[in-house]
Amino acid sequence: MKKKVFFTLLLLIPVVMFLFCPTVYAAQEKDKIRIGWVTSLSGILSASVAATTGAAYDIWVEEVNAKGGIYVKEYGKKLPVELIKYDDKSDVGTMTKLLEKVILEDKVDFVLAPWGTAMLYASAPVANKYKYILLGNAGGCIKLKEIMPKMPYVFTVLNTAETQMPMLAEILAENKVKTAAIIYIQDLHGIEYRDMANKEFKKKGIKIVSSKSFPHGTKDLTPLIKEAKTANVDAFIGFLYPDEAFLVTGQTIEAGFNPKVFFLTVGPMLTQYRDAFTARGVEGVMGGGAWNEKTSPGAKALAEKLMSKYKGVEYWGQLIYYSSMQFFEKAIEEAGTLNQTKIRDIMASKTFDTAMGPMKFDKIHFNMTFPGNIGQWQNGSWEIIDPGKKRTAKPVFPKPEWPKKTK
Repeated sequence: MKKKVFFTLLLLIPVVMFLFCPTVYAAQEKDKIRIGWVTSLSGILSASVAATTGAAYDIWVEEVNAKGGIYVKEYGKKLPVELIKYDDKSDVGTMTKLLEKVILEDKVDFVLAPWGTAMLYASAPVANKYKYILLGNAGGCIKLKEIMPKMPYVFTVLNTAETQMPMLAEILAENKVKTAAIIYIQDLHGIEYRDMANKEFKKKGIKIVSSKSFPHGTKDLTPLIKEAKTANVDAFIGFLYPDEAFLVTGQTIEAGFNPKVFFLTVGPMLTQYRDAFTARGVEGVMGGGAWNEKTSPGAKALAEKLMSKYKGVEYWGQLIYYSSMQFFEKAIEEAGTLNQTKIRDIMASKTFDTAMGPMKFDKIHFNMTFPGNIGQWQNGSWEIIDPGKKRTAKPVFPKPEWPKKTK
């Protein structure tokens, strides 16, 4: 009889633990960290996602899992990472619905931000509402600053117009640029960069001769290019994404327009862009960013991995995205838990070493560490041309003329 009672009690122990100590029971059963990423796998933003963010995330996941996962004290073991992707089809409404789905239905442990400035701005309130940390990588949004103090779970990582346009204005003034023509996409990215350029160029005495917008999906930018050519401006500047960057470059070459400065925000920093137009063809082209193999040993190692596996490097965000995931990994390990609030508090107060160097956030959770802001192709290499200590090469000015086409 005593043996029967004893064995009955043994059988009841797990049940009692489950009923009264669910966290202990769950900790024993946890076998991985699930991260939801709603992003543009199709639609007008998909080429940008494929060329920039995804490769950096995939490399981080592979490296984490190769060493067994992230050690979480709460569970007493390393947990491998699973990245779960959903396609928002480049649509803001679809993105917000899917973001709620991965949080409420899939109950993932963490989420990553979608791609693009407007997408980041729309996703931030959703993640914060459910008290999910949003590591906002692929989007630089000044407008978020207005509401960030009320969104403690949101962290933004990428450069913004606020960090880049003062640098560009200083570079232009350094090279005695007097006039500029601006074209920009009709979304938050284009509008924020336009507004900041207006402000910063005015400070440096640079006259904006024309400022024209165009919608996503535009296939012919020739009228805007010809207008700038007729005005004979010193600088032709575009605030746009990779698809438009390839388009406007090709059509500028076709139009025979050779401004002293040719600058585009998102696109030129891709090695695929250089290869498409040749190293000689893109000599002197400027763009957003920037980092390169000289930035740090970690940057060099990442560039080598990207070239080896993905046959291309993006010299703006990939190092920053990869480093932010290293930062996040270390914050989880230090917290010893998957609790969002505890990890958030560590992220808000700590500095961690990453591939690009020490990384930290300011009081409203904006990243304070950028390897560079403006880059330029020089002899086939992407150089940082920010004034000051981060500069890896002086700007090439004026930009050499586009190579003449041979029959």
